[in-house]
Amino acid sequence: MIIIKNDMEIEYMRHAGRLVGETLAKLEEIVKPGITTEELDKIAEEFILKHNAKPSFKGYNGFPASICASVNNEVVHGIPGNRVLQEGDIISVDCGAILNGYQGDAARTIPVGKVSSEAQKLIDVTRESFFKGIEFAKVGNKLTDISSAIQTYVENFNFSIVRDFVGHGIGRDMHEDPEVPNFGRPGRGPKLRHGMVLAIEPMVNIGQYEVDVQSNGWTVVTKDGSLSAHYENTVAILNNGPEVLTLI
Repeated sequence: MIIIKNDMEIEYMRHAGRLVGETLAKLEEIVKPGITTEELDKIAEEFILKHNAKPSFKGYNGFPASICASVNNEVVHGIPGNRVLQEGDIISVDCGAILNGYQGDAARTIPVGKVSSEAQKLIDVTRESFFKGIEFAKVGNKLTDISSAIQTYVENFNFSIVRDFVGHGIGRDMHEDPEVPNFGRPGRGPKLRHGMVLAIEPMVNIGQYEVDVQSNGWTVVTKDGSLSAHYENTVAILNNGPEVLTLI
């Protein structure tokens, strides 16, 4: 069941979303060669707690950290630890926060120092595909109008869209209906209505779209070992157009 949010609930989600956006902006400034993913997790958790919120991910289905930190060929759900970031790496940081009972969720892929032109292009295309998608996040459109726009843009660059993991509705719970795929034909799925809130999150690989889950049960990697990037925002569907709640 898709839960429609009223104006007050969307206002609460603006506050949660802004905190997530601020947390990611802080991490973008801090990411550099020599820092560990565990250090990034600690910084994010302390920042969220300082703002009277709770990290969404910590303890969620047993996840042990406050952010997901996915490096290079890791697509999503990387567990922070003692891994030291190296010059030329890329790291996808996914972050969520609960404030006043409502969730915000967003992700960014961040270059570590100077990266290859191909890696930077992957980051840029992944980010831009999100914005191509939300051009269709309008009342009266169908859900897969967003999906199709994302896929079309990504495949124009000969990159591939991950199929096994998708976006989702969001509100009081991190994952609500509907699922939001980043691929598919337009004109399908539920009609977009004022008050729907979606976490739209393209996951893009340089190589093929197939992925595997590692033995820890969480970390998703590209099957062919190619680089992957992730870009996500929480988006409210409103009568006057989409509002991105996790951009600052």
